[in-house]
This record gives sequence, C-alpha cells and structure tokens, in this order.
Amino acid sequence: MLPNLITKTITLKDGREITIETGALAKQADGSVVVRMGKAMLLATVVSKKEAGEGVDFLPMSVDYQEKFAASGKIPGGFLKREGRLSDYEILISRIVDRAIRPIFPDDYHADTQIAITLMSSDEEVLPDCLAGLAASAALAVSDIPFNGPISEVRVAKIDGQLVINPKPSDLEKASLEFIVAGSLDFILMVEGEANEIQEDEMVEAMEFAHEEIKRHCQIQLELTKEVGKEQKREYNHEKSDPALFDKMRSELYDKLYQSVAKQIANKSERSALIKEIKDEFVEALGEEHEYEASLIGPYFHKIHKEAARNFTLDTKKRMDGRNLTEVRPIWSVVDYLPSAHGSAVFTRGETQSVTTCTLGTKMDEQMVDGAVISGYNKFFLHYNFPGFSTGEVKPNRGPGRREVGHGNLAMRALKKVLPSEVENPYTIRIVSDILESNGSSSMATVCAGSLALMDAGVKIKAPVTGIAMGMISDAKTGKYAILSDILGDEDHLGDMDFKVTGTEKGITACQMDLKVEGLDYSVLKEALHQAKEGRLHILNEINKTLAAPKPDLKPHTPRSFVMMIPKELIGAVIGPGGKVIQEIQKDTSTTIVIEEIDNQGKINVFSANQENMDAAIKRIKAIVAQPEIGETYTGKVKNIQPFGAFVEFMPGKDGLLHISEIKWERLESMEGVLEPGEEIVVKLIDVDKKTGKFKLSRKVLIPKPEKQEPKG
Repeated sequence: MLPNLITKTITLKDGREITIETGALAKQADGSVVVRMGKAMLLATVVSKKEAGEGVDFLPMSVDYQEKFAASGKIPGGFLKREGRLSDYEILISRIVDRAIRPIFPDDYHADTQIAITLMSSDEEVLPDCLAGLAASAALAVSDIPFNGPISEVRVAKIDGQLVINPKPSDLEKASLEFIVAGSLDFILMVEGEANEIQEDEMVEAMEFAHEEIKRHCQIQLELTKEVGKEQKREYNHEKSDPALFDKMRSELYDKLYQSVAKQIANKSERSALIKEIKDEFVEALGEEHEYEASLIGPYFHKIHKEAARNFTLDTKKRMDGRNLTEVRPIWSVVDYLPSAHGSAVFTRGETQSVTTCTLGTKMDEQMVDGAVISGYNKFFLHYNFPGFSTGEVKPNRGPGRREVGHGNLAMRALKKVLPSEVENPYTIRIVSDILESNGSSSMATVCAGSLALMDAGVKIKAPVTGIAMGMISDAKTGKYAILSDILGDEDHLGDMDFKVTGTEKGITACQMDLKVEGLDYSVLKEALHQAKEGRLHILNEINKTLAAPKPDLKPHTPRSFVMMIPKELIGAVIGPGGKVIQEIQKDTSTTIVIEEIDNQGKINVFSANQENMDAAIKRIKAIVAQPEIGETYTGKVKNIQPFGAFVEFMPGKDGLLHISEIKWERLESMEGVLEPGEEIVVKLIDVDKKTGKFKLSRKVLIPKPEKQEPKG
C-alpha cells in the first residue's frame, strides 16, 4: 500500500480510465504526479526557484520528456547502453508540452522552472504523448508555483468517420485526421497534427470535440488542487517597476513609434534601424545622470512599440510593411538549381528563402528509429537547418536545436501525405531545407520548396503542397481583431496567434497553432482558416508557374530501380554463403542490391544510375533464380567425368547427368577422351525425375542424326 496517496480518475467516453496520483513519489520536488492509462505510467515533476535571476525579464523554463527503455522491457542500443540525449521524438513531445504550458504562466513570473516528464512504464495500446501535457499540468496543480491553469492535452482522430479521443496506435493507421490539442477550461492553446486533405470546417469540428474532453480533465485537476491543499500559490515579485519612467516613455515615444510603423517600410533592416534610432534618441536625451531604472528602458520600449504597432493595424487594417491583411509577399522560385542533386528548388517569399534538396536512396539509407516505445525505419525524412546568417546574426553551428527539429517535423508531416505508395516508390527520400534568409514562416517556405524539389526529382507526388503562416492581433476591450496572412517575424512577436496551415488544392495536410490570447472564438478561428486557404491557393498558383507536376523522369544521375520477385527458397541462393554471391554481383556491376522477404516471397531491388550495369546485375540474378524447363537448351560446363557419363552444371548451382548414351548418336564404349572437365558444351534438358528431382540432359538431340547407311548389295 502506497503511503498518503491521493488519486483522481478521468473516465473517457469509451470506458477507459486515466488516473492522476500524487503523494507517493518524488516528494522533494515542488510538485509531482503519476499519470496512468492502462499499463502506461508517466512521472511528472516540477521545480521552480523562489527568486528570479538578476536582470531576467522572461520565463526561463525547460520541459524535458524522456522515455526509459526499461519501460517497455528494452535495453538501449549503442556502446554505452544507456539513455542519452533526447531523441527527436522526445524533443517533439517536449515542445508540444512547452508550447501549451508556457502561455499559462503569469507574465511577470521569471524564476527558473523545470518540468520533467518520464515514461516509467509503457503500454502497446497507449501513446504516451497525449498524456504528457496533462501530467505536466497536474504536477503544477499540486505545487505552490503560480500558474493560471490547469490545462490538458488530448489526441483527437477521425477513424471510420467518427471522432475519437486518445485512440489506440493500431487504430491511427485508419485515421483521416490526427491532432494533438491543448487547452484550458476556457480556450484552446495549441494544436498540432496532420490530415488527409481535409476541409477547414472538419478541422474546427475536431478541435471543438477535443476541447470538450479537455474541460473535463481541467475540472478534475481543480478538484485535485483543492484536495492537496495547494489553492494558495507562493507570493513573488520578479519584476522591477518604475511607473514614472513608463509614463514618460509612453508620452514621449508612443506617437513617434506609431508614425514609424505608419511609414510601412517593407525592408526589415531599414525598419529596425528606424526603431533603434528612436530608442537611441530617447536614451541620449535622458543623459547619464538620471533618476530612472535603466534596466527597464528596453522592456518598456518594446511594450510601447508593440502597443503602437498593434493599434496601427487595428486602426487602419494595414501592416507595418505596407501590405493589406490578406496580402502575401512577392514570391519567386526555381527548380533544378543544384545540378548534382537528385532534385532541388529555391523558394523565396519576401525576405524568407529556402534552398531545398531531394535525395533518393535505397533501403539501406532508411533512418533507423530505436526508441523505448517506437522502433522501426523511416523511408521519408526531412531535415531543416537555420544558420545564424539567415537573420544576419553570428551564431555557432552546434547542430539542430529544438526549433529546427520542430519545424522540420511540421514540414515532413505536410509533405508525407502526398507521397506515392511504397509499391510506386522504391526509394528512401531525404529532404533537406537550408534557410538562407528568414523573416517569418521559414517552415512554410520549407514546405513549398520541398514540394518543388520532390517534383523536380521526378517523385510522383499526388499533388503539390504549400503552406502559410497566419497571425492575429486583437483587443479584448474593444473587440477589434485583425487576421494577418503570411506574417513577418515582427508580426509573430507582436501578435496573439501563430497559425501555420499546409495543404493541397483539395484540403489541409498539416497544421500547427499557438495561441497567446484568451478566449479565441471559434468563428474567428474559422475565418482564419478560410483566409489561410486563400493564401495557400495563391502560393500554389505561384509555384505552379515554376513547376506544376512531377517531372516525367528521374535525373540522369539518379539511381534507377528495378524490382523482381523470386520464390522465398531462392533468397539464399542469390545471397550466397556469407553474402558472397550478392557482394560479387554488386562489385562486378557497380550496383546496389537489396533483398528482403515480403509476403512469403523474396523481393529484390536493384539500384543503379547506369542502365548497362543494371542490366548486367539483373541478368546474373535471373540466371541464379531461373527454374530449369524441360525442352530448354543451356550452355553448361562439364563438372566431372564418370564411366557412365558426365555431370554438367547447366545453370548456376544446378547439375544434370549427361548419360554416355546421350552424348553422340554413335555408340560410345567408354568416356575416355570424349569430354574434359571444364569444357563448355550445349545441352538440352530432356527430363526431370519426379521422385528424386534429378535432371537428365542430352547433347545428341542437338546434333543432326546421321542418315542410316543402306547395306551394300
């Protein structure tokens, strides 16, 4: 019996239960819970310092989700045999929780905070990522950390036309849409997922369905907070304030900043330089000897600039770079930009630019996934790179961070939905997006460039995919709001919503939404989605001018593929002892050959950029797997001589008996001097013994029969 255990239960509509337990584990953390569903168990802990660091004016929070291999009875791979850095899968779950939790903290709370979520036990029928947000929120709910929650996350999927909460992994294969949705009692906070070209109203319906379940989770957490006695949160004071300075700055700077935005400067650098000039003039006018808190000048200036920029857009329905609300920045694109790549494209929209490549590889290039819960291989993966120079910054290259992993995953999900089936596509596909310029929505530029690169490579995608980032500025007091298409980086920082939508002409394939405002009405959300559709179709029209469909053929230097099926029992003959046969064929023909067993048959895939080499490899494989046919003629090699005839290898690995009586029409008394070992001869297969399977060969039937000599009279 666990001591001091407090438990709350959430019952899903299908009868499955989620339990939240606290009071037994990790009690030195500020808050800790165990969330269970079936055999799956997640331990979530939260710790936050009492005071903020010197000069910190943001929330320095980290969220780490990790799966223990022991949770599913596995031992980690690699040399160390222990859990190491977070996998991409774990990083993506960490990001989803972070994006849902972060907006719920008070704006003035700046203490170092760490949320750790650990999968302690797994269940094949439960995907733990849909429980991670609930676990994190519940850990905060049983702590004294200031928190404007609770929140929860659920997975919503449409399976066989029905919406389902937290479906089983096996059922997801049939899903036409799948989203992780996070929210509080009152509003949606975050959405991320993919779909099979669905319509906008169908997406909103799924979000509303998910929110109804989320509300129940939040209510249970409120009851839990009350039961553990943590309704009173800790007091804190993490922000300095100087009302006199703020009043002075607002009175002197608001109009100047409003007018600077009203100039509608399209160039990011020029716009930033003008804003900096206004700030520098104010600081210089203050002089060195002033009575104000100098550390607050920067935060206050940003706050006033944000207010001015937002009000300008709400007042005029215009934007800081001169566009109207629905206008997409100028677009240009090219394909086949990199001559040695299998497929390549440059996509530029405004001051955001992606150079993307598509590389086609073999099965041996598949990405291995070795996780505690998910293991296997990926035939399609996308990597997104964001170097410092893309924003004019100096930044060391230390490999992909969480942002790169997240943006790459979104673009991958968007494009995955239009790939050809495995039967139609024998290749492993790698897309790489290098962002060379960035001023908003580089992940959506990756989707557009990736679509073009796939088509340039000759991959038969179902339809081109494009993406757009939407934003919103709203004023709760007046009820005014403005939905912005194709947002700038500055508009992302100043706005209340970052909503990325990707899709084809038919419908949505993926989305990612983060909300920074409470109480977004679903009617506004629908409006944003339909405005996003207009933007997507505009961008689609622009890229269609460059390339509207996959090229009819692969590039000359792209490996071609030939697939053949063979009987399962012949796989070993093609591979040979220790791989000797297949290695020799690959070496001699400069090809790559992949053999696997599928549906009780052997599947052989030959890859080569040179048709002559491929034909040579195919010929040798066919010779190995060919089945002897009675009546066929073969060129064989004499293996050994016996008094009663010779054994001839007439096919690779297949010997037949050429009986002494079948060598010539004339009667032979012995084999001496008739044939030599190693000699090549042409023979015909005349019979196969039904009992023993032994082959009977003849040479004489291929030689004209001598005419019968008439006896002399």
